[in-house]
Amino acid sequence: MNAGVPTEEVDVLVVGTGASGMAAAITAAHQGLKVLVVEKQPQFGGTTARSGGWLWVPGTHLATQQGITEEPGAARRYLQHEAGTHFDGPRVDAFLREGPKGIDFFTSKTCVQFDMPAVFPDYHAEAPGGAPGGRSMVTRPFDGRELGDRVKLLAPPLPELTVFGMMLGSGPEIRHFMRAFRSLASFVFVVKRLTKHALDVLRHGRGMTLTNGNALAGRLAKAAMDLGIPVWLKSPVKQLLVEHDGVKGAFVERDGQRTLVRARRGVVLACGGFPHDLARRAQLFPHAPGGTEHFTPSPAANTGDGLRLAESVGGQVDPTIPHAAAWVPTSVTKRPDGSQGVMPHFIDRAKPGVIAVSPQGRRFTNEGNSYHDFVQAMVTTSRAEGSQDIHAWLLCDHKTLRQYGLGCVAPFPMPIGRHLRNGYLKRGATLAELATAIGVPADTLQTTVERFNDTARRGEDPDFGKGSKAYNRYQGDANHGPNPCLAPLEQGPFYAIRLVVGDIGTFAGLVTDEHTRVLGADNRPIPGLFAVGNDAASIMGGNYPGAGITLGPAITFGYICGQAVAQPVAVPQVQRQLEPVAVERRA
Repeated sequence: MNAGVPTEEVDVLVVGTGASGMAAAITAAHQGLKVLVVEKQPQFGGTTARSGGWLWVPGTHLATQQGITEEPGAARRYLQHEAGTHFDGPRVDAFLREGPKGIDFFTSKTCVQFDMPAVFPDYHAEAPGGAPGGRSMVTRPFDGRELGDRVKLLAPPLPELTVFGMMLGSGPEIRHFMRAFRSLASFVFVVKRLTKHALDVLRHGRGMTLTNGNALAGRLAKAAMDLGIPVWLKSPVKQLLVEHDGVKGAFVERDGQRTLVRARRGVVLACGGFPHDLARRAQLFPHAPGGTEHFTPSPAANTGDGLRLAESVGGQVDPTIPHAAAWVPTSVTKRPDGSQGVMPHFIDRAKPGVIAVSPQGRRFTNEGNSYHDFVQAMVTTSRAEGSQDIHAWLLCDHKTLRQYGLGCVAPFPMPIGRHLRNGYLKRGATLAELATAIGVPADTLQTTVERFNDTARRGEDPDFGKGSKAYNRYQGDANHGPNPCLAPLEQGPFYAIRLVVGDIGTFAGLVTDEHTRVLGADNRPIPGLFAVGNDAASIMGGNYPGAGITLGPAITFGYICGQAVAQPVAVPQVQRQLEPVAVERRA
């Protein structure tokens, strides 16, 4: 039956090199299992490599070191509030119980390390169980030289989030760059950082100070290297191997040849969800009925492979999650090489002097709210105004643009001419001229800005409360008062960038249990099949509670999965009998 088909024998086959897959692989290998990781892209890191590198995990030792102690049950109450009707108690409990253990494991047994700021509030810190800090941590910067030649195979960060190809570390580093020409200390910091990056590029072809998601992907890769875990790149999985008692491996295309990888303990799907699967987007994204009305900065290779593989053997995708992805407002730009870039707008919306208006020129929400919440308001407003083309405009005046930047437009002294010439940045000497440039009613826009300015001068926003929430204030400008998120738009020329709907990962995924086992239509585990990361349905119920609610569960459930394959959980006595998949005979 297998004649002519090259065969590999392992304990565990992991499909995907993002955080969840690598976490599962490292955990399993650390317990003595033979693990193989396969990746269809020529580089490793997946979505993780271009992410912010933040993890949301309550109750860790990192919080305790900051003097932050979780009130018993608070995190569970918060997730129950956030998930609403889609609260999955057993999986949430597993996450809250195993998350701190997983962080302990990685920080004590591997080179994966994190830093926790004293204050980074939950996105809805004022909600029941919400917290002003102690749950979000960021990956510690990593020296890429520790990867040796493999650093050349690490997927790069998203170009739109870099400065001269350099990804800035979250928090203090970004603030230094924004204040480079207003603070001598910041200026010196920036000069040193840029000089080091330039020298690294000359010597190594890329920056070696890895930060954020690039640091997490790099650290996980180094941990896998230390354990001797092989990673096959350019090796997509084409089909799962099924025998009567479950999934027993997969057919992998490597070097143009079909290879059978037998996996004694199971196959772990960690393929990054479906942000580039047009058919599933059309099915699950209400704003994108054709699948094309959506602009994601996720890697183009994330086309839903893991979901289809699981469905082929009886796995189920939960289509009922209220929001099928983690929404983020994005803007579409043209890169210097002519390719299209997609810029996620995470923090610029909260800055003083920045507002967002609808297609009819009206403010419609608190601009400082989370990106997930902002998009929901943008979609609702566009529809209410009768616009079939879901979008909004992000506005500021000249002073604000040069002080903070906007989208892909960097602050002074970086030039803005390229963005004006390619149409990414719209400009008008007056608000009326800007209104004409972006196609909104001039009188409405004038009234909107005047109303906003009248109260913004006093640090107040009676319409939407920008700056009234902990998360707003964290993303604002702490050196600006009386409200770190409010300043009038007064000094022309005025500028605008068009916002459309995007995502930073999908929420709708395979139905799994608390042990990461994929469940069939009968709600029983499919023996030998596991799913983690964005291939599994999110435990957040379609909401976005805080910074790192994708990577936090990714690492945690990867850790849980690695334990589950090493110490198999008892499967219910009544098991699903799967039809065996024939192995094609090859000469």
